Amino acid sequence: MKILIVSDTHRRNENLYEVVERIGKIDVLIHCGDTECPSELIEEIAGCHTIIVRGNNDFFSMLDKERVVNISKYKVMIVHGHTYNVSLGVDMLVDEAMSRGANIVMYGHTHRPHLEVRDDIVILNPGSLSYPRQEGRIPTYAIMEIDDEGEAHFSICNV
Repeated sequence: MKILIVSDTHRRNENLYEVVERIGKIDVLIHCGDTECPSELIEEIAGCHTIIVRGNNDFFSMLDKERVVNISKYKVMIVHGHTYNVSLGVDMLVDEAMSRGANIVMYGHTHRPHLEVRDDIVILNPGSLSYPRQEGRIPTYAIMEIDDEGEAHFSICNV
């Protein structure tokens, strides 16, 4: 199973189109918020099942602010992150993920890619496809692949 994780596209979907075309078939697209466009457009671009949460710039969206989903054997918490003050660190977010029994927490908002394991929880921010803020300012996304044994493998990729 191949899952594409993106965030903070802010209505600029050119790189999303490019990434979807480049990586080929995906089973699920997860968007960690700030699409600033109809979720139907993201689903059309992805060509597969999508899971999208509302970001702080998705003003009139009716999307959920948070989602907790099961992917293979993993419980995944998906948020944009602004309500957990992720710009100041991920401690509050990790505490919430632990309280919900999540194995993986995915977030956006900072426009900076981040991948770490803390207290047996995978913490993942794919960065931004449109307005990256990390050194070099290269647009990024993440891939989560579930292998034949059901184990998850993660990578952060440049556009």
